[in-house]
Amino acid sequence: MRKTITATPRGLMVDSFPYRLYQKAKKVGTWNPAEIDFTQDAKDWQAATDTQRQSILRLLSQFQAGEEAVTLDLLPLIMAIAKEGRIEEEMFLTTFLFEEAKHTEFFRTVLDAIGEKGELNLLLSDSYKQVFHVILPETMDRLITDQSPEAIADASTVYNMFVEGVLAETGYFSFYKSLEESGIMPGLLEGIGHLKRDESRHIGYGTFLLQRLICEHPHLLDEVILKRMAEMTPLALQIVEEGFDEADMEAFGAEPEEVMNFAMKQLQVRMDILQRAKGKQLDEIYAASNHDLSLI
Repeated sequence: MRKTITATPRGLMVDSFPYRLYQKAKKVGTWNPAEIDFTQDAKDWQAATDTQRQSILRLLSQFQAGEEAVTLDLLPLIMAIAKEGRIEEEMFLTTFLFEEAKHTEFFRTVLDAIGEKGELNLLLSDSYKQVFHVILPETMDRLITDQSPEAIADASTVYNMFVEGVLAETGYFSFYKSLEESGIMPGLLEGIGHLKRDESRHIGYGTFLLQRLICEHPHLLDEVILKRMAEMTPLALQIVEEGFDEADMEAFGAEPEEVMNFAMKQLQVRMDILQRAKGKQLDEIYAASNHDLSLI
């Protein structure tokens, strides 16, 4: 029989990192995609060249498909955490899922505002599909029947460290390099700013979760987390490389090497942060600051 946690002297761990994330999400995560004005974006879209539209639409299609995927695939992790009775973590994860749904709404709203209602799955590469249509759902669905530390660590590595911490962050960087420097599509950029703040909390939680797991089960770092990241790195580089062709460079003067270097830096940053869990005590992980877990 389950015992109520918060009705005991323990109460809520209000100083713990997950609970602080929950409070932050309540405070700053309330933006509404429906309230963003895309009037100028629609004008900019019509004034853009064919190559500019092709470049932006490819990135939009990746984010639309990606946000839908992470919304659909997150629930097994929430269930696994709930079964362990980690109430503060589950409280934050309720905001996590809500925000992923909102991100799905946001990109669909952008596409509708600029009049792009065609079939966008055609723009997704095979390597992209391998990550979002195969690896991500497989690792997350495993948690339905397997809530072992190994399974949770693997799922969080793919979801938080790779999909959010590397691919999404690199995508935001690409948006800013193309749109902000060109002075176009302010509504899209406004929403991207909100997404980045939301995702920083998601990545912060994933970093906390993996550091907690490493602290509790040290073998996970080498045997599961670093191994999975090594497997995923070539896919990350391939997806980034596929995002650039001569049309993109002509459209925005983009530098593929700069974006590739950004992606590699994100990979290294994630690994460096997780390495810090070695030798830490569990109470140190729970008391971690935003800076410690690389939270914006």
